Amino acid sequence: MKFDSILSEINGFGKFQIKLVLIQMLSRITLPCHFLLNNFMAAVPPHHCNISALDDGGFFRNLTREQKLAVGVPAEQDGTPSSCQMFSKPQYQHLSGSNNSEDAFTVQCQNGWVYDNSTFKSTLATEWDLVCSRKGMNKATATILFIGVMFGAPLFGFLSDRFGRRPLLLVSYLSSLTFAVLSAFSTSYVMFVILRFFTGMSLAGISIISIVLNVEWFGIEHRTFSGIIISLDWTLGNWILVGIAYSVNQWRLLIVAVTLPLILSIMTWRWLPESARWLLANGKADAAHHYIMQCAKMNNRTNCMATVTPTELLLSAQSETKDKKYTFVDLFKTPNIRKRSICLGIVWYGVAFTYYGISLNITGFGLNIYLTQFIFASIEMPMKIGVYFFLEKVGRRSGQTGALLLTGLCLFTNMFVAKDKWVIRTVVAVLGKSMSEATFTIIFLFTTELYPTVVRQNGLGYTSFVARLGVSISPLIVLLEDVWHLLPTVTYCAVAVGSGLVALLLPETLKTRLPQYIEDIEKPRAQSTRNKEIQ
Repeated sequence: MKFDSILSEINGFGKFQIKLVLIQMLSRITLPCHFLLNNFMAAVPPHHCNISALDDGGFFRNLTREQKLAVGVPAEQDGTPSSCQMFSKPQYQHLSGSNNSEDAFTVQCQNGWVYDNSTFKSTLATEWDLVCSRKGMNKATATILFIGVMFGAPLFGFLSDRFGRRPLLLVSYLSSLTFAVLSAFSTSYVMFVILRFFTGMSLAGISIISIVLNVEWFGIEHRTFSGIIISLDWTLGNWILVGIAYSVNQWRLLIVAVTLPLILSIMTWRWLPESARWLLANGKADAAHHYIMQCAKMNNRTNCMATVTPTELLLSAQSETKDKKYTFVDLFKTPNIRKRSICLGIVWYGVAFTYYGISLNITGFGLNIYLTQFIFASIEMPMKIGVYFFLEKVGRRSGQTGALLLTGLCLFTNMFVAKDKWVIRTVVAVLGKSMSEATFTIIFLFTTELYPTVVRQNGLGYTSFVARLGVSISPLIVLLEDVWHLLPTVTYCAVAVGSGLVALLLPETLKTRLPQYIEDIEKPRAQSTRNKEIQ
């Protein structure tokens, strides 16, 4: 009897599965809090050069703030004080309305900056003056986190395929909590980025292991539902992030606040089950039987398992490769899985690159960042409900391709909308954000269904590695606006469209059994055999 048949008998969507989702929700809501934290933690408030050194005998000191800015800081085209330039000496003629600036030489800020603290009491930018010529260092803090995630994904993928999903989840909980809290007490920029790197590595484990554990415990009929349900954790975390960021406007306390749910995750870890699929694939029939019986008891289906023994379970999962240890190399050894891996890598890169390109740049829409972030988060709920019905009726491949192409279309459209048309820009941006969120929702489920159980975590680790490579580069693309103001948007748009077309090369997985071994997707008759079993 196939594992999917056993899972169907004991109810692949009962109290056991609901408990599994709820426990993991505690840790998963911290993911968007950390991945999108730079929108608030690294926010750059209005600022101008510190011009106190221009005091030349007391007259300057007696001026009002506005007068000091008029004589000490050049104005931008919109009339606001320059953020990065100051006059080399006071221009008192400006007080009388004269614009004669023949001797008005400007220089870079000489004595630091003065920041507007009305919205944020402290951010990374104000802590270490990461503005003007150092603004790249501010953007790099997000990049460093995602580089950590990039390296952590294959590491946790390999280890969880080797040692199991459950123990590696605990490791990721403990390490994420430790490094995140330590980063909040950083005494230098270098110390901070190093600790954020390790925080990213640790969070990668929660990101990729939790979704695989969920999908492997849900039956065929409810696998789409499981993928959508677990993605709602991201929406909930987004809302929580907005609330916490609005209440806590100091970056150190903000990091601690968004990390606290991991304490509850560690406390509830003891009730998490191991993946019975993984146990059977690795020949651990007794442990698999224990968790299957636990599932049957909680779902009131113990009668169905009365005659099923650990030996029978092991025989049902018998394969000539059951004792083989799989690595990342196996993702590229044979033709079919190699094609899947290459295409998935490209699609994951495009999905992550465009999603974070939109999510980490939420200014320029005429709204404050809290409201923009809240709107971006709120649109995800109805979108994911729509994605669920689309995936159930049409399929994963069409959904992935369509969502990526629509994301590109929205980005392309906003290129031609004037900045003063902020209502139109916001509506188009929200639609683009919802489509990019749909691509992430679909690709996680799609990937877990395409890879066999024996390399599923390795596969998700590899694709997450490629995705985080895209995410690491994504925040820095904004710096290309110094070359051409539309170049960042053109880049995001091109990547979305290109990866959407590549998704057409992947096979459909709607209502198919999860492959257990690589041979299941390499043998031509394997697919037809699975379809007959379903019918």
